[in-house]
Amino acid sequence: MSLNRNEKAAVIEGVAAQVARSQTLALAEYRGLTVESLNKLRVDARAKGVYLHVLKNTLARRAVAGTPFEVAQGAMVGPLIYGFSSDPVAAAKVISDFAKGNDKLVVKGGAYAGKALDANGVKALASIPSREVLIAQVAGLLKSPIQRMAGVLAAVAEKKQAVAA
Repeated sequence: MSLNRNEKAAVIEGVAAQVARSQTLALAEYRGLTVESLNKLRVDARAKGVYLHVLKNTLARRAVAGTPFEVAQGAMVGPLIYGFSSDPVAAAKVISDFAKGNDKLVVKGGAYAGKALDANGVKALASIPSREVLIAQVAGLLKSPIQRMAGVLAAVAEKKQAVAA
């Protein structure tokens, strides 16, 4: 069903608003996917804060014009599903993880930080741990020297008690 001019303007405006809040764009071709598979992908994306939408490529190109995602316009060909996220890795991770389990979803490209990504770039971005995992790793690194120092001090105190007794 085709859209009239006002409906197209509303779609462009909605997508442009989402683009303004996003850091990452991931594109995937969904040709051959069943409705059930697409719904599963959408539920997973929604749970991870990813805006996932099937758009006409001309409308998507107009929505990203003048934004850092404009560099991905070359990849906007064919039946695509667009994933936008404010988390730098969430959109790439959702689409890449789903593509691993379903060969009908083909990662086509994307954009991050004003740079166009090919399919391998999106998969590499998806392999980066999430923000929470990275924070936990840094906290572990900061905690390690303190924990070792406490162990050494406990051993010294134990040795002094053994000598005193």
